[in-house]
Order: sequence, then C-alpha cells, then structure tokens
Amino acid sequence: MQKRILIIDDDIAIGDMVQELLEKNGYAVSRAYSGIEALTGITSFSPDLILLDLMLPGICGEDLLPYIKKIPVIVVSAKVGVDDKVATLLGGAADYITKPFDTKELLARISVQLRLGGQGGELSFENIKLNVSDFAVTVNGTPVKLTKSEYAILLTLMKNSGKVVTKEKIMNEMESLTPDCEENSLRTHIGNLRQKLRLAGGKDYIEAVWGIGYKLKS
Repeated sequence: MQKRILIIDDDIAIGDMVQELLEKNGYAVSRAYSGIEALTGITSFSPDLILLDLMLPGICGEDLLPYIKKIPVIVVSAKVGVDDKVATLLGGAADYITKPFDTKELLARISVQLRLGGQGGELSFENIKLNVSDFAVTVNGTPVKLTKSEYAILLTLMKNSGKVVTKEKIMNEMESLTPDCEENSLRTHIGNLRQKLRLAGGKDYIEAVWGIGYKLKS
C-alpha cells in the first residue's frame, strides 16, 4: 500500500522539491502551508507520516505537535540550536533534520520512521525494549535510566541491529539530542551504556569493532 506523507511548510520552493522527491520514490503527498491548514489536512488526508516545519504562519510547529496523535513527525527546520531540537523531540516529534538537508538522508529518516510506525514506535533487541515516543528503555521489563547521549547511542544501534555502526553515524544521531557528541567522549558514553545494560540484563550487549564502530551482539 502506498504510504501517505503530509508536508507542512510555508516555503513553496522547498515544499515543491520535497514533494517531487517523495513522489519519485513512490509516496503519496499532500501539502499544508499553515498550522490551520495542517489540522484540516491531518484529518482529511490521514497521513502515515508528517514532515513539519516549525516556523509556520498561524499556529507554529511547536504548538501544532500536541494535536498530532499516533503519526510519526519528522521536524524539518532551519532552527539548528540544540535546545530547539531537544524541546521538539521531547514535545512529541519522532526525528529532527535541519535545513538545508541531504535528500538521501531525508529519505532514510522517513523510511526508518515509517518502519517504526508499524511497530507502535517500539524497537526491540533480545530483551531490550526502547520506546521512541517516550524515551523509555527497559531490559527484562526493568526500566533503565539513560542519559540523552546514552539513549541516542542505543537508539542508533537498535535501528541498525545486526550491523556495524560507524562512530560518525553514532555521533550524528547524538547531535540531534545532546551537544556532547565529541569522539573523545564517545567511548565514555559507550562504556557507561554497556555497564547499565549489563547490570540490568546480566550480559554484554555492545561489541566494539576495531577501527570502525560498534554493534549490538547476541
């Protein structure tokens, strides 16, 4: 079944470009140019995913988020501040990409969120569960409290379970949630995450792949 994507952006040029890109990749697309139009479009179009700009006329993107229920939202915004990203993600957005963006990256993020949407927003690996909608992580049903950096690392590894994830890719994911995404601190965050998961699950879940990055291991 063809997936439906609603673009909410008052920038006509960017909207046209994104619409063309999505339609070439097999998606059905609808457009809204303001917060008020967006509310109507969500009801009439029933999108599977929303691309949301924050700086909209009328109702801004941040104020629109609470009205969007059970639909993954990728914020596509020129706002690059970490505080903006964190507030938006905590406010209900599933992902955040800054303008200007690489079209391949946008398509990849859309693919991931549509895949997650079919799973109720939950990722799992063995007895680890990660709920992307409320940032909750459990191991064997026991909640595990993670920092934003640790959560971003685990999210990236679980999105790519079974694959080796490069350090660069992990740091790119961390950047959307926390300013502490330097390579010299990555090993420390990985070590802390590994210890927390080990204490909760009784085994080591993260394997270092020398010179490349990390992967989840069974």
